[in-house]
Amino acid sequence: MADYINKQVIELNKVNEENQNRATRSVKTETELSDRRLRLYRLAAVCLGVLCVLQVILNISLRLAFYNRGNETAERDQLQTSYNTLTEERVQLQTSYNTLTEERVQLQKERDDLMTKFSNLKQTCPEGWQRFISRWYFISTEKKTWKESRQDCLERGADLVIINSDMEQQFLLSFNKRAWIGLTDSVTEETWKWVDGTPLTTPSYWFSQQPDNGRDNPENGEEDCVELNTETWLPVKAWNDQSCLLNRYWICEKVV
Repeated sequence: MADYINKQVIELNKVNEENQNRATRSVKTETELSDRRLRLYRLAAVCLGVLCVLQVILNISLRLAFYNRGNETAERDQLQTSYNTLTEERVQLQTSYNTLTEERVQLQKERDDLMTKFSNLKQTCPEGWQRFISRWYFISTEKKTWKESRQDCLERGADLVIINSDMEQQFLLSFNKRAWIGLTDSVTEETWKWVDGTPLTTPSYWFSQQPDNGRDNPENGEEDCVELNTETWLPVKAWNDQSCLLNRYWICEKVV
């Protein structure tokens, strides 16, 4: 009986030990599962954090990309505008260059024409003539009446000189000769006209108290023609009316 009881006790102890071991293993398994779940949770949290960081980085990258693209577009538009402006300026410069080239060619042609004319004038200059500005002047070496003097000028393809400026007056005085000029009032007394029919409206260079028509002295006769009197004490005022029948040197003039 005692052996039976001991046997039953031993079996009960074995059963209890197995139950205890099973419980221990169950607890151990649950602990391991809990640790595994915790690690998974931590891994998930880390992954979520990494994803959030990646999302932030992606957002920033996209914003920077759009910003840079906007800047690139603005820069491209600005460069296109600058290019268009430079193209227009280049076209304008080309047009100006073409115009200046045409003007240069025209000026060169005009210069060549003038040089040719000047050369021809030098070659065809009659002996005894002098050039002043754009006219030729001939001073005689003999003396004649006013009418004869004018006839000589006409035969030379010219006429008695018509004085239009101070410079011309000074130039003619440089000949230092008492000479007839193309001014007369022989048609109408005291109405002085040049040989081309124009009235005396240009500057006049009468000597003091001239014209005086011989002071109306019959011995002097009518003084209807004008001479340059280089013997006066005034350097420019050298016109003097004289009898057209007197013999004087004369000055012819013709346009070049």
